[in-house]
Amino acid sequence: MNGIHVELSPAVLTTIAGIPITNTLVTSWAVMLILITVGVLVSRNISLMPSKFQTTLEWAFGYVYDYVTEVLESRDLARKYFPFLMTIFLFIFLSNLLEFTPGVGSVGWFKGEEFTPLFRSVNTDLNVTETLAIIVFTVVEIAGFAVLGTKAYLSKFFVNPFKSAMGTMVGIIELIGEFVRLISLSFRLFGNILAGEVLIIVATYFAPYFGPVPLMMFELFIGFLQAAIFMLLALFYIKLAITEAHDDSH
Repeated sequence: MNGIHVELSPAVLTTIAGIPITNTLVTSWAVMLILITVGVLVSRNISLMPSKFQTTLEWAFGYVYDYVTEVLESRDLARKYFPFLMTIFLFIFLSNLLEFTPGVGSVGWFKGEEFTPLFRSVNTDLNVTETLAIIVFTVVEIAGFAVLGTKAYLSKFFVNPFKSAMGTMVGIIELIGEFVRLISLSFRLFGNILAGEVLIIVATYFAPYFGPVPLMMFELFIGFLQAAIFMLLALFYIKLAITEAHDDSH
């Protein structure tokens, strides 16, 4: 009997112009294709007399939109950043959901005795979670400069040391914290999803018929929760970026 085999890095399926095409990249393309297709179909079937499905979608999106508006304290800013936040959530959640779709992890081919899956859970690839973190970091920094202006935003990190030594130290710490987010965002999502996948593999090995089922249901909830947490953190980081610094706080 073969033992438990867990691969941390995605499998390289082929290379195009020297660029490796991994199974997680193929899965991410599938996720984007599904999101685009569903978006087009839903937009084409919007009606003034909404169906139950449309009503549910409008309520869910409206609830999130109102929450974003409340946090950012501006409907204009909410209208600007809501599409980005919702896209991040839907991409991560659908990626986590596809982890339990039949064929993901089981469709592929053998190279000798080694099996190479065509699809793999997107967020078990640290490259993907790091890319998402970099995108959020970039949007947050652009939001800070766009809303506050260059001078006001930079003053949150670079304070005149002769005016306030403590403010200078706090500014340096906040500047370091901006870059630490890259690590915390990417590793939080990567670690939680990879740990869930490994747990299910172990359960399948020791109890192949009944063990994985309750864990899969739990991991579905975790997948939704991690997507929501990632989106909320991005929202709160944007809020922090567009909030002006106060001299007394330094």
